[in-house]
Amino acid sequence: MRHLPRPRELEAVRAGLRRAPVTALLGPRQCGKTTLAQSLGAEHFFDLEDPRSLARLDEPQTALEGLTGTVVIDEVQRKPDLFPLLRVLADRGQATRYLLLGSASPELVKGVSESLAGRVAYHDLGPLVADETGAREWRRLWLRGGFPRSFLADDDTASARWREDFIRSHLERDVPALGISIPAETLRRFWVMVSHYHGQVLNLSELGRSFGVSDHTVRRYLEILSGTFMIRLLPPWHANVGKRLVKAPKLYVRDSGLFHALHAIATPVELESHPKLGASWEGFAMEQAIRLMGVAHPYFWRTHTGAELDLVWQARGGLWGMEFKYQDAPRMTKSLRAVQRDLPLRHLWVVYPGPDRYPLDKAVSVLPVAEIAGVSTATDGPASVIEGGES
Repeated sequence: MRHLPRPRELEAVRAGLRRAPVTALLGPRQCGKTTLAQSLGAEHFFDLEDPRSLARLDEPQTALEGLTGTVVIDEVQRKPDLFPLLRVLADRGQATRYLLLGSASPELVKGVSESLAGRVAYHDLGPLVADETGAREWRRLWLRGGFPRSFLADDDTASARWREDFIRSHLERDVPALGISIPAETLRRFWVMVSHYHGQVLNLSELGRSFGVSDHTVRRYLEILSGTFMIRLLPPWHANVGKRLVKAPKLYVRDSGLFHALHAIATPVELESHPKLGASWEGFAMEQAIRLMGVAHPYFWRTHTGAELDLVWQARGGLWGMEFKYQDAPRMTKSLRAVQRDLPLRHLWVVYPGPDRYPLDKAVSVLPVAEIAGVSTATDGPASVIEGGES
């Protein structure tokens, strides 16, 4: 299978290796972590799914302490007893650098945060985004999602089959490998159910009643799907605007291709006619924006009176926002005007699937999804963020 270059992600990993003795490259399985690590030309590579690597690490101190250069340990969550040893090795002040590849968040892998606190640089790697596939390919990226084997499949049918296999493998193999004992079919039914809440504010009690489990169990299942990078729980932005604000997070399936697989959407025709078309677009465009613009801490904003903004973030001392609309020609709405009144936004973009940029109001602009990467200066500085809008 051919590989698409990912220079931005590669430089981020190199930057982590320069500033810390340990770098954790985290993201879902099959998103390209191993390929990226191999392109670094590391001197030593351990794959903890390979019996030979596991055998070499039967005596981990003997295997690791004499190594120099860059040491890569793939699927590190399978051997959490390595973390205390890596802390000791990192504290010796040697030039050796350790790159840990993991398919689960530190919250799910015991020992990462505690053992390596102050010694580790984190970088999250997601599936492919538009600047890596080519901006003109955004429709195929939307339908198939960004997992390389799904995006690069020979046709839509092969892509859909790969994603179905991925979901099954994730539930039957990857989740149990973390020491989590939940029947795969139970977690799949839950995953399908929460995908119907994609883009909606989370209601734990409603989810629990629908699935017939307690709120505590719902939280546990959500932690698993979130901790393995399958869903995003987007927290609300709280500002002192004298209004009642929604306090629960919104839920999204991170990869649009997996969202479509959970809804049995395999072709462009099926997507265009599906009742979840708008929700699918919102999640896809939001994930592109978060990744392409380097938004470290994304939020949404909503009041109990109905005013809302899909994405809010802070950068360069200011507040920025995006709204995602699957429309031919977005216009100003009462909700957007309420957002302007209530939030001190430096700029607000309305992202849509059309080809043209145009201003809607002072500091409000319409932006094609294919051009999100072109306004990444919003995270670097306030100048010249878009034609027709003040920053």
